Amino acid sequence: MKSIKKQRMLTGDRPTGNLHLGHYAGSLKSRIKMQEEYDCFIMVADVQALTDNFTNPEKVKKNVFEVVVDNLSAGLDPEKITYFIQSEISSIAELTVFFSNLVTVSDLQRNPTVKNEIQEKGHVFKDGVVNLGFLAYPVSQSADIAFCKAEIVPVGKDQKPMIEQARRIYKKFNNLYDEVFPLPKGVFTEVSKLNGLDGRKMSKSLDNAIFLSDSLEVIKNKIMSSKTDTDNTIKYDTENKPEISNLIMYYQIVTGEPIEKIENKFSNNTSYKIFKEDLIKKINLFLEPMRKRKEYYIKNPDIVWSLLKIGNERANKEGQKTMIEVKKAMKIYYK
Repeated sequence: MKSIKKQRMLTGDRPTGNLHLGHYAGSLKSRIKMQEEYDCFIMVADVQALTDNFTNPEKVKKNVFEVVVDNLSAGLDPEKITYFIQSEISSIAELTVFFSNLVTVSDLQRNPTVKNEIQEKGHVFKDGVVNLGFLAYPVSQSADIAFCKAEIVPVGKDQKPMIEQARRIYKKFNNLYDEVFPLPKGVFTEVSKLNGLDGRKMSKSLDNAIFLSDSLEVIKNKIMSSKTDTDNTIKYDTENKPEISNLIMYYQIVTGEPIEKIENKFSNNTSYKIFKEDLIKKINLFLEPMRKRKEYYIKNPDIVWSLLKIGNERANKEGQKTMIEVKKAMKIYYK
């Protein structure tokens, strides 16, 4: 019986620090499910991380290992995933150059995701001057997806403009030259934005996150000092009670319980302290197996680097095949 070829999925992480609960809710959880159904490529996006960390490339290099370990620790099977490093795949850089001819500067300036991230990372860009690499990273992301002809791209809802940009680039390329690239489908996770402990978007750079590697003591300190309102009612109401609603969302993520059930469980609660203490226990129970897996990989780093070596080799082979098609379509194939 002929085996059915799996569709290819691509997603990735910027190596700028350890992954946190927001990453789990927004991407890792769906990756764990998708690894059973798809041919999964997971990229460590070091080139894109350099667009706003160009003065500190050592930080980016150090976190390549950490990001892969966090993925493995979350439950992603190394036998089912192709892990690779963006800067090791030359076809991505080539495609970025070719695709840049198909996008206008005004297109990039209008991109809502880019505009929001520029606002969030204003401290990186002095006097509001944004470097070309950051402005153009949707083009690079389009190349990430295209080099291996990924058909499925799981992202948060805030990344929807990026998928739309990529599809426009592929349509223009296919119409101008030849049909080379499939139009990928964005799979948008239900949780697109998880706020941090201070009410702002959960972020590594803002130091307001629950990290997947946090110890019980760290979790306790973070949760007990997190923001709440004054009426002690455990109610999910993002408009009037955003802080406690955010903590309820944490509870829902780590337990899988519906929000209504969580509200009922604490309906007679007279203190946020009781809720927070239970939340600490639930987060710790959720993260404990991840911490154990992470400890194993940290003690055996050669396993991680071997996975990346194998993944880089496979990704490069796929990219080379794609580039032959691309150059033939563009009539610049000289072999």
